[in-house]
Amino acid sequence: MSAGSGAAAARRVEEQAPHGPGEDGPVEERDRTVTVVARAWPPGLSREPTMRISDVLADLRPDFPTVTPSKLRFLEEQGLVEPRRTAGGYRQYSPADVARLRYVLRQQRDRYLPLKVIGDQLAALDAGEAAEPVVPRLATRDGERTGEGGRARFTVGALAGDTGVDPALITALVDAGVVDVAPSGHLPVWARDVVLAAAALQEHGVDVRHLRSFRAAADRQVSVVDQIVAPLRAQRSGGPARAASTAAEVGELCGRLHTAMVRAGVADLAP
Repeated sequence: MSAGSGAAAARRVEEQAPHGPGEDGPVEERDRTVTVVARAWPPGLSREPTMRISDVLADLRPDFPTVTPSKLRFLEEQGLVEPRRTAGGYRQYSPADVARLRYVLRQQRDRYLPLKVIGDQLAALDAGEAAEPVVPRLATRDGERTGEGGRARFTVGALAGDTGVDPALITALVDAGVVDVAPSGHLPVWARDVVLAAAALQEHGVDVRHLRSFRAAADRQVSVVDQIVAPLRAQRSGGPARAASTAAEVGELCGRLHTAMVRAGVADLAP
């Protein structure tokens, strides 16, 4: 069974159980088999396959708008979920399968974890060796879904209220091109982290105009990632899903490399 398998795992333990002497004969040795069944995570959800792939996509897309049938098939190929097949070969998913998919997609999106690590996490959850993750509840702010579990978008005013940062600073970040803004006037979810970091740097005298170089460096790193995943996107079978997973993993590695280099350079500044 793969690391992220959704099937129930069974462990069979065999032991010899000697029976006492009977009235009519000698001691008899018999095999006694004890089966311990460990149900796959998450517990308490139905494992009845009642959902077609279109139903699964409808359930996931409010939080993961870019998820596609090929992405779901790719995650199945990686052993992270195991939908059942009908006699005609069509996939059918259970509510428990959807919960596992949601966990995988959230770990990829919010923590940039590679699928192997996510598979190891699911295996630990299946075995009861890890605590069950707590999923933040979604709230609404300015009519948009928010919270770490959703694809939140902010207006400038909503982001200022959420972070406590002066709206003038957020507007300056947008004007300087440090933060993107959609035609609707909304800022992407990742703008929150950028705004908080920019506000902290401003306390040390770092002006918004100095942050343009950070954005330019990030854009160059994104360009490198794009070159890596471009051939994957062109593949017909599962290409977009592989491209998305690879982009998340390589992007995280670029971030780690940048952090390590800055830390090394900063360490040399102090005697």
